[in-house]
Amino acid sequence: MTQLPTPESSPLDRQFAFILEIDRLKSVLRQNSLVDASRRENSAEHSWHVALMATILAEHAGSAIDVGRVVEMLLIHDLVEIDAGDTFAYDVRGAETQAQREEEAAQRIFGLLPDTQAAHLRARWDEFAANETPEARFALAIDRLMPMVHNVMTQGSAWRTNHVVAGQVRRRAESITRGAPALGALANRLIDAAVQAGHLPESLA
Repeated sequence: MTQLPTPESSPLDRQFAFILEIDRLKSVLRQNSLVDASRRENSAEHSWHVALMATILAEHAGSAIDVGRVVEMLLIHDLVEIDAGDTFAYDVRGAETQAQREEEAAQRIFGLLPDTQAAHLRARWDEFAANETPEARFALAIDRLMPMVHNVMTQGSAWRTNHVVAGQVRRRAESITRGAPALGALANRLIDAAVQAGHLPESLA
């Protein structure tokens, strides 16, 4: 872990400490496998992928958006996992403490930066969490669509491992529809295809 900057540290020292610290996100493994099923995805890879995905699919947002703002949110929204770990979407017990763990992580990690930059990125992180602006709703839609794509392409690998059923995934897809109706329709087609292929059960036997 990097040495914490002090109030006397220069802005560059603080920025460099942050840059070194966020390298740790590359070591946070997610439940999803890569599309080629060769290994599990890490959170840094996920953040890069959804940020680029948002850039490519921006025309499908439910309303006019600032794409740069969306990309900022997607690049930083999972930085808290450096401390808090990745809480799987369907982990009910983990969700009970997720907000507290991630809040504490946000304070520490963004606090490495100079005050103005720290406040800017923290505001973007809070915006994503609140999910009230068109940009945040689109960012969440992208963030939730990508794991579905991974699961469909890997025959439901994370869904099957964690005993996820179709109703749970369909509820997650509702937020995709709110942020980007066309992508929500795509998500539901993917879910239906996974069910029909036997990769996502309607219920547990």
